Amino acid sequence: MICLCSCNEKKEKRQIERSFYYWKSVLNLSGYEKKLLDSLRVKTIYLKFFDVDWNEPAKGPVPVARLTVNEASVASLRAAGTNNFKFNVIPVIFITNECISKIDTSQIAALGDHISDLTFKLISANAFNDISEIQFDCDWTGSTREKYFALIRQFKKRFTQTPLSATIRLHQIKFISKTGTPPVDRGLLMCYNMGNLKDPATKNSILEAEELKKYTGNLSRYPLPLNIAPPLFDWKVLYRHNLYTGLIQHLPGTAFNHTLSKKTGNRYVIIKDTLLEGYDLRKGDMIRDEQSHITEILAAAKPSAGK
Repeated sequence: MICLCSCNEKKEKRQIERSFYYWKSVLNLSGYEKKLLDSLRVKTIYLKFFDVDWNEPAKGPVPVARLTVNEASVASLRAAGTNNFKFNVIPVIFITNECISKIDTSQIAALGDHISDLTFKLISANAFNDISEIQFDCDWTGSTREKYFALIRQFKKRFTQTPLSATIRLHQIKFISKTGTPPVDRGLLMCYNMGNLKDPATKNSILEAEELKKYTGNLSRYPLPLNIAPPLFDWKVLYRHNLYTGLIQHLPGTAFNHTLSKKTGNRYVIIKDTLLEGYDLRKGDMIRDEQSHITEILAAAKPSAGK
């Protein structure tokens, strides 16, 4: 996923900085990925440090999917003769809304301290020097806002000198009076997954510029400065008996030849039972091919021009 960061609030002088999210639990960059970072002159990587999820047996929050670093694969990304990375690393902490919903208010202070301790350990252990920002990622709602915001404030007690940011979903922009504004320095608007994935009538649930406009009418009045994160991924959505069945990934459109399916627009209707690269497809299944088209990405950036 690519993140386009506006470095200057004045529209006429705004600069765009290419940044990426790295959303794997092992930092192990391939040769292609390293080449891509260099060729695109990437300045920043938003690096997921760990998730915080709810553990039902323990009746409490637990950190999972903690980041490990393959030092050999990232050695070439460090500046010559130093342990410093060539690009800015921004730690990202993902917290499930279920965890926030189920946690007791009395547990928030301890969780905030635990998150800050683990964040500091990962920064130190991997020589992520000169951290300029830390980001929280949570799809909070009106019912979880107070506990989530309290958790951020608790975290800030340990990282008093480090700016904090938070991911912002489109519904949190549109319904700001209900969801509130997190106590951070800036937000990052996630401009993707805006359509109803499970609705067969949806054209493209990843990104539609026209759909985006329904959420961003009051964008200029949002109280935080915003960067934007448009998508850079694709998938196929499977429906059986007109009901959402799941996602299909890493299956090229060329796999659906005329003997297997009938294509209309970005939809394929399977015309005979088949096993296709491990996927069990049945006659009558409908598959919607969803892409992140460059024209839609560029159109999606326009509503943020006022920020």
